[in-house]
Amino acid sequence: MTVKINELELENVKRIKAVKIEPTENGLTIVGGRNNQGKTSVLDAIAWALGGNKFKPSQPKREGSVLPPNLKVTLNNGLVVTRSGKNSVLKVTDPEGGKSGQQILDKLIGEMALNVPKFMESRPKEKADYLLQILGIGEELTRLEMKEKKVYEERHAIGQIALQKQKYADELQDYPDAPKELVSASELIKQQQTIMAHNAENQRKRMNQKSIYQEYKAAEGNVIALEAQLTEAKRKLDKLTDDLETANKDIVDLVDESTDELEENIKEIDAINVKVRANMDKERATKEAEEAQEEYEDKSLELKKVREEKMHLLDSVELPLPGLAIENGEIIYNDQKWDNMSGSDQLKVSTAIVRKLNPNCGFVLLDKLEQMDMETLKEFGGWLEKEGLQAIATRVSTGDECSIIIEDGYTKEEKPKQFTGFKGFGGKENGN
Repeated sequence: MTVKINELELENVKRIKAVKIEPTENGLTIVGGRNNQGKTSVLDAIAWALGGNKFKPSQPKREGSVLPPNLKVTLNNGLVVTRSGKNSVLKVTDPEGGKSGQQILDKLIGEMALNVPKFMESRPKEKADYLLQILGIGEELTRLEMKEKKVYEERHAIGQIALQKQKYADELQDYPDAPKELVSASELIKQQQTIMAHNAENQRKRMNQKSIYQEYKAAEGNVIALEAQLTEAKRKLDKLTDDLETANKDIVDLVDESTDELEENIKEIDAINVKVRANMDKERATKEAEEAQEEYEDKSLELKKVREEKMHLLDSVELPLPGLAIENGEIIYNDQKWDNMSGSDQLKVSTAIVRKLNPNCGFVLLDKLEQMDMETLKEFGGWLEKEGLQAIATRVSTGDECSIIIEDGYTKEEKPKQFTGFKGFGGKENGN
């Protein structure tokens, strides 16, 4: 059975002189009136009566009164709570004979139900922590959010590195016509030396042919002049003739190879290798950029899995209000953060969470409902009634939406029990 207020009687509390209210069981009971007439004093008195001395006003006795405050709250479970006398002594009459007093009330009534503004004024993270405490998933969600933040930051850092590496690779000069490997100067010089040795051998053979030819001509002249030496000269001539024939054959196919290209390559080897190294640097930088991009994509998959795990965790619990969620340690309602919610949505979210915090407490105290227009007020009252919640609220108004009007500490006059056109509004009340 959820605890609700059946009746409350208040005397000499803050601005109240004498007020008696019988709130409607479900929906809104609106305490209306102009400013400084005692509306908020009604809520403060209920909080003090049920919540104990931590809710006691700093000046509880009405100014000018010779009598002490007198508070009486009757709950629907039969408990009757009074604070009376000079010291405002608490008395809890339990039809079942319980004697624990304030402990009984603390067990039945959530502190936040008596102090919704405390919840509404808390920091965004504190609001989320209240809800996570209710749902019992605070530690696990914190772990997942820390993991999500870590993976996101790692992925962001990798992404920055990947972009820098790719930018560096794109800026490097490359030379498509350059060789793939660095050119070796020693190899070119070795090729040059081989050609030069080959050409030197050709030159030797040419000089040899020239020498033989000269000797041949001298011998030929000596044949005419030196008949005495004819036999020897002919022999020598025959031999030289054979040698000349061989020498002539040796030089017929001789072709000297050019070293011009090698000499040019040797001269340009440093320039070529500059291009080759530039191409190698660009290839290496491009590969590093691709590897960093692959690592970034891996982190993106990891981040997606963490977020899916977090969503699964939140989906596994029943939130107190459709459209309510927790993202990055903040309460979100209908995709809006707290500071972007309307005042009525903030009240609805606060009421739902406070109710979830202690399901046994079926009422809340709400102040300053003048922030709601009539249509929103009607919608909010209907939602309360649908949820089976009792709300006692104040509003700077003297309109028909008010269940009672407080004027100068008294109930101004008896109001209709139900304001027609507003389902869930109204209640029974009397003034003393």
